[in-house]
Amino acid sequence: MARRPAPPSSSPAREETPTRPRRGAQSSDGARGSIAGRAVDVREWASGIRLSAFAAIMLSLVVLGTWVLVPTIGTYLDQKQKISALEHSVQVTQEQIAELEREQARWDDPAYITTQARERLYYVKPGQVPYLIDFDLDPADLPPEQDEVSDELQERASDWMPQLLRSLTSAGLAKTAVQAPAR
Repeated sequence: MARRPAPPSSSPAREETPTRPRRGAQSSDGARGSIAGRAVDVREWASGIRLSAFAAIMLSLVVLGTWVLVPTIGTYLDQKQKISALEHSVQVTQEQIAELEREQARWDDPAYITTQARERLYYVKPGQVPYLIDFDLDPADLPPEQDEVSDELQERASDWMPQLLRSLTSAGLAKTAVQAPAR
């Protein structure tokens, strides 16, 4: 394929042609310096590209196909995510149903009903005497705030005057972040 001649360029970068380094020779900037040193004329590069009618039609079909398919793919992925969330919800609901069916089967047993009536409602059979124990904890397990209060008063030796003086002097000598306003 024959190339068209490039139109004359009036840019000053085109008039000065840098010399290419020889093979095997490195410039002082390294390999990057030699690439940056060359001036590229975009018009010359663009004039070498030939676009036939077939290539233009194919390029437009690719762009059109991308424009049509991208929203469709997004919708597809969104629907797949919703389906997986709904499947998970169905699985959780089925597990809850199975648990409730097991609970219903337990209530068909007369021994379970008797146990629940005794524990929840404190029912007893005729002739039995129920005993309810409110505080069945060991005394060692009781929290300290429930200890008995002593009837005896105990006096602690403390002098409040030195503590007050220490507090006042430390407050007076402390450096604050806010200075007093000037008068």
